[in-house]
Amino acid sequence: MNTHILPIWEIALRLVISAILGSLVGWDRQSKEGAAGLRTHMLVCVGSTLIMIVSAFGFDDILGRPDVVLDPSRIAAQVVTGIGFLGAGTIIFLRQQVIRGLTTAAGLWSVAAVGLAIGGGMYSAAIIATLIILLILAALKPLENKMFKHDSLRTILLTLDIKQVSLMEIESTVKNKGLEIAEIILDKISDTDIFHMKLTFENSADRTSILEIVKDLNSKPGVSGLNLNI
Repeated sequence: MNTHILPIWEIALRLVISAILGSLVGWDRQSKEGAAGLRTHMLVCVGSTLIMIVSAFGFDDILGRPDVVLDPSRIAAQVVTGIGFLGAGTIIFLRQQVIRGLTTAAGLWSVAAVGLAIGGGMYSAAIIATLIILLILAALKPLENKMFKHDSLRTILLTLDIKQVSLMEIESTVKNKGLEIAEIILDKISDTDIFHMKLTFENSADRTSILEIVKDLNSKPGVSGLNLNI
């Protein structure tokens, strides 16, 4: 019979390390306004670690008995499938060819794998994997933007006073130029009628039409702080 029992200090160490590594990836996603941020990534990583610990050591008292046939690895294996449901919740389908949250979903899946590695005592693998994940998420982003600049979305940022101009007027101005808005993000300034507004267009949107929209919006009362990225 297997009599190996994981010491309490080792259990605590693995859970703390998983929380730290999960927080590093979560911090990156939080800073980029991902659907899942710091706490979510930490919880996924810690939860995966605990599941791995339970899977490997939680049945120590019955393993080895002649009347017991048990494969503890099955519990840990379910994390790979189960995390898919959580990751799917971070993916937002806006319209054809405009999807957000895929990177965050992949990040959750990755920190789950890191958690399983820590739970199995593979500290070096978990740390190296975390560094590679951070490299992919942060360091490669500027290179990706430079290499695939033509695929980036076109955006208009503005400040809006809804007492002077309505959201319908903004939308009407855009439609009059024959363009469709891929995404609208509104951020209200507390206890005021002022909103920060972000209009996003697909990369195929006509540049000249967007410039004309900016010109029209700039002439409207209640619209200020226009910023353009095309």
